[in-house]
Amino acid sequence: MKWYLVASLLTILTSSQGILTTLSQTNGKYKYDYATIPFLAEVFKLIVSSVFLWRERKKSPPPKMTTDWKSVRLFPIPSVIYLIHNNVQFATLMYVDTSTYQIMGNLKIVTTGILFRLFLKKKLSNLQWMAIVLLAVGTTTSQVKGCGEASCDSLFSAPIQGYMLGILSACLSALAGVYTEFLMKKNNDSLYWQNIQLYTFGSIFNMARLVVDDFRGGFEKGPWWQRLFNGYSITTWLVVLNLGSTGLLVSWLMKYADNIVKVYSTSMAMLLTMVLSVFLFSFKPTLQVGFIAVV
Repeated sequence: MKWYLVASLLTILTSSQGILTTLSQTNGKYKYDYATIPFLAEVFKLIVSSVFLWRERKKSPPPKMTTDWKSVRLFPIPSVIYLIHNNVQFATLMYVDTSTYQIMGNLKIVTTGILFRLFLKKKLSNLQWMAIVLLAVGTTTSQVKGCGEASCDSLFSAPIQGYMLGILSACLSALAGVYTEFLMKKNNDSLYWQNIQLYTFGSIFNMARLVVDDFRGGFEKGPWWQRLFNGYSITTWLVVLNLGSTGLLVSWLMKYADNIVKVYSTSMAMLLTMVLSVFLFSFKPTLQVGFIAVV
């Protein structure tokens, strides 16, 4: 499969991610436990990767599969980072609209560029650095209220908690992405075998999060497996499918392309998200938001 086809599909899935998550809310709140979404997405990715590895092993020669503990022990790290990121993502969408969320997500390009240079020792051209700086400035100015807006009590157009969570989400996404690329390109192992290791730990850690929530809540709502699908709707299942499919596409790009392709393809989703939000949520983009989306 060509990388640009995967990147295009990733753009479509990313643009619909925030929209589906918002549509799954009822009166601005989640009727379901949003911690179950990442868990089910990890299980979905694990099942899909296992099926593809099973098919790959029937071919000759068989795929390379490193089982050395020194290699396997590296995979829990991105799983923990993605666990935190996925939950921060849901919390962020309780404070900001989908277009703002998508625009703030572009900050991951800035953090990815820096981490690219620091950890993977990959150099970016002066033009790429200039684009990164312009994107950071544009993302910030897009959230500043215009002088003609009704309320001037706050400088920004959304609660400060939303911006803090959005920045944290971008940093976590970049860190997980760069580390995952390092793992994927560390050897010539089968992509599906690497995915199985990544998603096995991801499923375990997400399940552990649900167990911890049970103990913290005193099992008031029963054990997590009994309330796993409580409050689920068709839209909620689409969120699970979207998150799982996005993860599979990202792992492919990490293996055969790089993080820069990934973050730019997801950033292309910003304009599509803004347009769809206008029709679905009566979103009225400001001049700043429209400018940064077009740029």
